[in-house]
Amino acid sequence: MNYILVKDGILVTDTSSFNPEHIFECGQVFCYEKKDDSYYSFPGDKLAKIKKVDQGYLIETNEIDYFINYFDLDRDYKAIKTCLEKYPIMKEPLKYGYGIRILNQDLYETLISFIISANNNIKRIKLILNNLRKAYGKSKGENIFAFPSYQFLKDKDEDFFKSMGAGYRAKYLAKVTKQISPQQLEALREMPTKELREKLISLSGVGGKVADCVLLFGFRRGDVFPVDTWINKCYNSFFSATYNREKIRNDLICQFGNLSGYAQQYLFFYQRSSLKS
Repeated sequence: MNYILVKDGILVTDTSSFNPEHIFECGQVFCYEKKDDSYYSFPGDKLAKIKKVDQGYLIETNEIDYFINYFDLDRDYKAIKTCLEKYPIMKEPLKYGYGIRILNQDLYETLISFIISANNNIKRIKLILNNLRKAYGKSKGENIFAFPSYQFLKDKDEDFFKSMGAGYRAKYLAKVTKQISPQQLEALREMPTKELREKLISLSGVGGKVADCVLLFGFRRGDVFPVDTWINKCYNSFFSATYNREKIRNDLICQFGNLSGYAQQYLFFYQRSSLKS
């Protein structure tokens, strides 16, 4: 896509496949805040401010290379959308969420975040994660704090995570931080998707849907299709009535193949946002 490097960061001039509202509000990430007309993105220990300007969107940051990769700016989303347009179910979602880009997220932060996301709502997920950030105490300014390091989290017990507001998920978090390290997660990148999914499900607090989210948003596997209530509703209205989410997942992967993850994001954002409103 078209972007240029400027004094203050990155200027995205092609807005046909970049819209911060679509990117941050499509359920893929929780490390952001909207303040006035701008979005603040704070993955890990990084920080960027994204605001509308006359020429497009300005990503204000000192971490140029990081956020070029994070926002996947070198990938051709027009080509992806062209491939997805052949599916009738994708017609309206592609128009509605035209500016979605799947972020290249940190594996460990993604794992912890989506364990917290299980049977939870976005407002509460963000609250718990912000409590963890503040407990870590490393300020990035703007009342924003860095995500806790593995060294900080690995010795924390269930009571600590309960004090962060994690509820019943606290026991899973206390266990998973001792089961696997960021380095061990990174070492799994070359594993085939099926085996990698099974490995993730073996971890504390990780079921099929959480595993698929980690695969899509952390490992960037396009051949997965996270199924939640909104995707279930979408499937029932467009295909057939069923509440077997594993069947829905497999059916949709058979249809969309390696573009499954992209299709999921457009469908989820459209189903939740447009129909909810």
